[in-house]
Amino acid sequence: MKSYAEISDEYHSGYADLGAVIPGTTSAFGKLVSVATADGELSLKTKELIAFAIAIAVRCDGCLAHHAQAVLKAGATRNEVAEMIGVAILMGGGPSTVYGVEALRAYDEFVRSEV
Repeated sequence: MKSYAEISDEYHSGYADLGAVIPGTTSAFGKLVSVATADGELSLKTKELIAFAIAIAVRCDGCLAHHAQAVLKAGATRNEVAEMIGVAILMGGGPSTVYGVEALRAYDEFVRSEV
């Protein structure tokens, strides 16, 4: 079984390495993340649920790991995550069922690590 904590750690350490080589690009992306996820008409939690759904649709393990942790920190409940997975399945079909299962596993893993 995948460890989303390990996937997240590997992504973040790799991203730090990438940032050392292309600091302008990674800094600009970091600013984009901050601006795009800031509370506005949509809350941070809503925006993270959207990002998590997109991670399911594009079948990205690193994205699942990152957004599972981010959506938990933003205050999303397991039931909210489950409903979002339902919408992702609606939009992504069969492959999204596989990654929907993975998304819930990722969320649950980060919940357990907070205890």
